[in-house]
Amino acid sequence: MENYDASSAGAAAGIIAIISALIIPIIIIWVIMIISHWKIYEKAGKPGWAAIIPIYNIIVLLEIIGKPVWWILLLLIPCVNIVFAVWMTNLLSKSFGQSEGFTVGLLLLGVVFYPILAFGNYQYLGPSAKEAGGLRSIDPSLGYKDPFNPPPPPPNPEA
Repeated sequence: MENYDASSAGAAAGIIAIISALIIPIIIIWVIMIISHWKIYEKAGKPGWAAIIPIYNIIVLLEIIGKPVWWILLLLIPCVNIVFAVWMTNLLSKSFGQSEGFTVGLLLLGVVFYPILAFGNYQYLGPSAKEAGGLRSIDPSLGYKDPFNPPPPPPNPEA
């Protein structure tokens, strides 16, 4: 017969209680994030169920932000994937007309900001990858003033 040790049984029960107390909030947060992503995909005109399919959800997200599907390969490269994940989050924020501050919120407090994006009055404005990235030529008709080469002063009519 085995010796029954009450202290080991109590320790096991304590560990199970701690794990149970941690799993319930994790499941609640996970469900909130899935519902939020589902709603964001629907706002962007994509099927909501795509948010729960691994790998396909990233492909659909790339369509939403206007980037090519081969970017998925960049997400497989260590360290590079962090840069591109942040960039994708920024483009998602821009696609809904939000600023970089909202991007920081999505990155640091995603549990709060993804539901705000999903259930708030934010509308999908289209893929903003073209507007948010890359070098663009300056259109002088838009009133651009070069800070390094100011225009000459207007002629003085009194002189």
